[in-house]
Amino acid sequence: MTTTIIDPRDIWDAALGELQLRVTRANYETWLKHTVGVDLHDGEFVIGAPNAFVLEALEQRMFSLISETVEHVLGEPVNVAFRVTMSPNGADAVGAKEPVSAPSSRDIRPAAPEQLDLPPYVRPIRLNAKYTFDRFVVGRSNELAHAAAEAVAAKPGSTYNPLVMYSGVGLGKTHLLHGIGHRAIAMGLSVIYATTEEFTNDYIKAIREGTTEEFRDHYRNADMLLLDDIQFLIGKEQTQEGFFHTFNALHMANRQIVVTSDRPVSALRLLEDRIQSRLTGGLVVDMQPPAIETRLAILKVKAEQAGHDVPDTVLELLAERVYDNVRELEGSLNRVIALAHATDSPINVDLVARAIDDMVDALAIREVPPDVVLDTVAAHFGMGADALTGRKRDKKTALARHVAMYLLREDAKLRLTAIGRVLGGKDHTTVGHGCDRIAVQLGVDSTLRRQVANIRETLAAS
Repeated sequence: MTTTIIDPRDIWDAALGELQLRVTRANYETWLKHTVGVDLHDGEFVIGAPNAFVLEALEQRMFSLISETVEHVLGEPVNVAFRVTMSPNGADAVGAKEPVSAPSSRDIRPAAPEQLDLPPYVRPIRLNAKYTFDRFVVGRSNELAHAAAEAVAAKPGSTYNPLVMYSGVGLGKTHLLHGIGHRAIAMGLSVIYATTEEFTNDYIKAIREGTTEEFRDHYRNADMLLLDDIQFLIGKEQTQEGFFHTFNALHMANRQIVVTSDRPVSALRLLEDRIQSRLTGGLVVDMQPPAIETRLAILKVKAEQAGHDVPDTVLELLAERVYDNVRELEGSLNRVIALAHATDSPINVDLVARAIDDMVDALAIREVPPDVVLDTVAAHFGMGADALTGRKRDKKTALARHVAMYLLREDAKLRLTAIGRVLGGKDHTTVGHGCDRIAVQLGVDSTLRRQVANIRETLAAS
């Protein structure tokens, strides 16, 4: 660094002049107006924030922009850091040269949004501390998704943009989504993580309250947008419009977009074609249920992380059971450990049987015979099972037949070709379309969801 003595306040005032031209008035008034240049020493420029809430927003939402602006003013590279440097009543607590250390998190109570007059869409980023790349167990069922997530985290905006990860529940797509977010924040990027429900609520609120400019600023100024469960955009035409324009703005600026879904993009049939086209313009990867080797590896890692010494025979017995997702796998281990503590018993094979008997009962539906599925579906819709295997195509019969296809695939675990044979020789592509149709409708039709739930309850009791 240069040896010339420069007042950090003057440097920051010059930087603020540039920033005022590059951000909206609302963002400047909320986040930047009450900040101050505190210190310039050993290649580090310290900026003072009035409270911990503003400090967090500057670090997560404006770090890249601030760093670029300060370096432009100084004419040389510099590390930017932030400190809480004012007392709660706003009085300057900064000494002549040294910055005031930030108080511990126990001493800080961030002001409520209404006290700070915050934009309506700002919320602290909520990434699960356990969902990091080093805690993710990689196997054949998820190695492509993991590699893609690592690549996106290493070079945001330039590799696989957008990245779409899809799978059934509990297979790790949200884990990888959070892992990308943790890595991006560590790189100093501003990250927005939101569920599709939160995005929808924000957009509706913006329209209702006339704050669409703030909505655009919030979502389009981020370096990275992580959106969870995009299938819930189905049926929300107005929100799809907001997402389309947000996507375009971020993509044109080479900002990274990562979304998750519970089904392939091709099965999101009620999404607008233009959104489907953009989602498939990057990389779409799926995650399958883990193979037994991966299930065993996951159990060993979970047991180690929990600090428990679980015999290999127990882990192998748990891994041999067929689970659809990692949550059920981890839940079975937690159930065994909890029972061992509650009864002061050793963790062994006998304890496993006791711990998961009720879980086995709950999962018994997965092994229900195909003919029972047909009989149960037909009875629910008030027809004979032969109607499902016949050629009638009226609306009621077609719906019942598609529901049967869906349950035979999802709950009886039959392949499409096998389902076709069960239903009287239907082509596997026809079966696939029928299953996908029900999967899409379940996302938007509450009546159908109740019907399927009732059928499943009947199957579970049979």
